[in-house]
Amino acid sequence: MILTSMGVKATILCLLASAGLAAGDRVYIHPFHLLFYPKSSCIQLEKSSVETPKEATFTPVLVQAKTSPVNEAALHEELVLAVEQLAPEDRQRATQVGMMANFLGFRMYKTLSEEGSTASGAILSPTALFGTLASLYLGARDPTAGQLQALLGVPMQDQGCTSRLDGHKVLSALQAIQGLLVAQGRASGQAQMLLSTVVALFTAPGLHLKQPFVLSLAPFAPVILPRSLDLSTDPDLAAEKINKFLQAVTGWKMGGALTTVSPGSTLLFNTYVHFQGRMKGFSLLAEPQMFWVDNSTSVSVPMMLGSGTFRHWSDTRNNFSVTRVPMGKSAALLLIQPHSTSSLDRIVPLAFSHDFLTQMNNLSPRAMRLTLPQLQLRASYNLQELLAQAKLATLLDTKANLAGISDTNLTLGEVMNSILFELKADDRKQPTESTPQSSAPEALEVTLSSPFLFAVYEREAGALHFLGRVDNPLSVV
Repeated sequence: MILTSMGVKATILCLLASAGLAAGDRVYIHPFHLLFYPKSSCIQLEKSSVETPKEATFTPVLVQAKTSPVNEAALHEELVLAVEQLAPEDRQRATQVGMMANFLGFRMYKTLSEEGSTASGAILSPTALFGTLASLYLGARDPTAGQLQALLGVPMQDQGCTSRLDGHKVLSALQAIQGLLVAQGRASGQAQMLLSTVVALFTAPGLHLKQPFVLSLAPFAPVILPRSLDLSTDPDLAAEKINKFLQAVTGWKMGGALTTVSPGSTLLFNTYVHFQGRMKGFSLLAEPQMFWVDNSTSVSVPMMLGSGTFRHWSDTRNNFSVTRVPMGKSAALLLIQPHSTSSLDRIVPLAFSHDFLTQMNNLSPRAMRLTLPQLQLRASYNLQELLAQAKLATLLDTKANLAGISDTNLTLGEVMNSILFELKADDRKQPTESTPQSSAPEALEVTLSSPFLFAVYEREAGALHFLGRVDNPLSVV
């Protein structure tokens, strides 16, 4: 069926400082108190645990069951509608979750870089990563729940209910964050952006999922696909069936397809994200252009050109420049270009760091002619491997307590994040050269024809939706 509707301590210190803690004799209010259970809810939960009957469960249909294709236009409208209904408190929660997701995203991208996983380029979605872990947190019980909450950015102060994140509020905030990004086009005249999130839960035959848990994922992932198949007899065949199923339902060609299933697994939890953005004022050049992968290797790729006033900053000390290209009223594409191709590895930790967004204050308006590749990037990561590289190997292992997902003891297999990221020119015709006016400032020519970094940022929620590195626009990770 389809259901529509750091250390850690160092991270916390940064988060608390950013959120502006009260000082002196003023009453202390936790900066993320809007995301926790209030005392009134805790009292109600305690009553419910005694009075509520056993949660309803269901058995997922077989993976080969007929499934309607994903309607991305409908998903877009659903997100836009959600934004129109946001209350001020909802927007505050979105800002808080955006901050937490950014910190986790920086940490995990740093892990990827340190392990050499970005050698051929990489793209990571902090919001999808955070949403996947928050979803599992919603279905987890202690000690796994407490460990996941610490990873999300707010370790429990004690074992009391009021120290626990309300997973429903977190996932609703993620929906607001997604909606604030895609709602840009209507208000600003920008081309429409698509951001579609699908969660698939693949279970062993006969395993029951708790219906309240599955339904609770809808704000983060409006399309939820619980499916059953034999995961143990032939793990490679099971992976092949999963890949074919997702391709048929979404139409997305994802990179890094699942190749096998861990022995003994009874649940796979996979998140799939498709982003498509069109650059207003940018047109596709008539002929492909050379992109230099390194000093001796080039590939021919489609390039797009845009002229206008963009915000730009050149860091002469660290030898890189940043250009911010608007994608809407509050959304932007951030392009980070090293002054030397060989220095890209060195600037990754400088650009994708906790003060990254603060550095954006250094940007100033500049007349520019900007040329960059059209992008169709694919990447797929096993979050368990990523956590293992971050020295958190036991967090989502086979012993994880996920009693909120099923009334059966689960053995968690692969937890995947797969991304299809598309950045295209708009539908204008190829630009024609006009005679420059003598009074106009000389335009700065910037061409991204060698490896660079990028990010997609939405200012209202303060959320970084994607962090990426392009070494070869034609590569798949």
